[in-house]
Amino acid sequence: MQLLDAVRNAIRLPDLRRKILFTIFILLIYQFATHVPVPGVNRSALEGLLTGSEGAGFLQVLNLLSGGAVTNFSVLANGVYPYITAQIILQLLTGVIPALERIQKEPGGQEKLNQYTYFLAIPMGLLQAVGQINIMQSFVASGQIIPGYGTNFLLTVQVLATMTAGTMLAIWLGNLITEEGIGNGISMIIFGGIVAQVPRSFGILLGDTEWWLYNVLMFVLITLVTVVAIIVIQEGVRRIPVQYGKRVRGRRQYGGGSTHIPLRVNAVGMIPLIFAQALVTFPAVIGGIFFSGTPFGAWLSETFATNSGFWYWAFTFALVVGFTYFYTDVMIQQQNLGDNLQRQGGFIPGIRPGKRTQDYITKVTRRITFAGALFLGIAAVLPGITILVDYLLTGRLEGAARGANPATVIGSAGLIIVVGVVVDTMRQLEAQLVMRNYEGFMR
Repeated sequence: MQLLDAVRNAIRLPDLRRKILFTIFILLIYQFATHVPVPGVNRSALEGLLTGSEGAGFLQVLNLLSGGAVTNFSVLANGVYPYITAQIILQLLTGVIPALERIQKEPGGQEKLNQYTYFLAIPMGLLQAVGQINIMQSFVASGQIIPGYGTNFLLTVQVLATMTAGTMLAIWLGNLITEEGIGNGISMIIFGGIVAQVPRSFGILLGDTEWWLYNVLMFVLITLVTVVAIIVIQEGVRRIPVQYGKRVRGRRQYGGGSTHIPLRVNAVGMIPLIFAQALVTFPAVIGGIFFSGTPFGAWLSETFATNSGFWYWAFTFALVVGFTYFYTDVMIQQQNLGDNLQRQGGFIPGIRPGKRTQDYITKVTRRITFAGALFLGIAAVLPGITILVDYLLTGRLEGAARGANPATVIGSAGLIIVVGVVVDTMRQLEAQLVMRNYEGFMR
């Protein structure tokens, strides 16, 4: 009842109601655009690829990042993947190139880096389009996904330009949500795509007539356990005590209070999963661009575009764990808690202010991040674990591996993104309501 009252209060406020409706409107526009196909697409060849088993994993990952646009080979088939890749590249380069690090520390430096990210997203979108078409074409038994692509110059330019422009359109729509709506726009677009695919994925489970009841029960069990684990890990906090020194001015005494720094077990939410999902297809994209038609290119496609096999799941697990530590370290360094506490007259008991405090916070954060990184890594490879468990319990491999996998209806990665986006959006709505003296969602 309290949640319903909070929703009712949010809708009653004109400006907040406008933000909510604007977000829904942009998501509807994006979903409409996912049904606008790229010029020249061979619908029968595309349908054969989607209904077949080859390349299913590659398409699932791209669908996650494009909001379901890949199944229609839409103008938005690239989704926000090139933008996410550009973000990763710039964040890695910022820690290596001193000039970029200086720009980041300047007033307005972050806005300049954001512009560089947009510029870098254009060539990344072009490379993504070339690689995606080549990889999808390699999985088609007969015919072409886009007849004339690669031989007809004007058609090739038109297709690549359309898909690259679709990437920038997706980024623009995401930014509109961030600026004028509720929540993080890029995450909201991915969230909308995940939710839109649930009915189709659930229909695949029910379509396995022999095992449909087993599939549904496994789906409910996996979803409940995963959601509970997500909430426990996301809300897990290590509190670092902070003491403030007393200051006397005239006859008045200031300071002397105590508080704490809340360090979360998973401080970066679903960002590592989004980054890892974006990069897990990168070897297959590289193979499709530079090694098309070679044994090495075929190995890259079979390993990283089929959503199966030891190397695929091992690579995914390593990416998630690595990105969790990397992004947590970047966030802690940007906050510069040690210097900020020293300027405010605060200190951690038993730890010298300044650099020693920063080193201590970094050490504690890395230690507790182990649990969060391990959880995210296991969540990312849960579909592979489900295939193994399914085989051990039932002796069947084809059903789970070829589409009727209870762990892929939403997916553990998708669930973490969905829960993270919902919680983040609720907190933003709560902040808006608290400013207007209403009770929030999260109380």
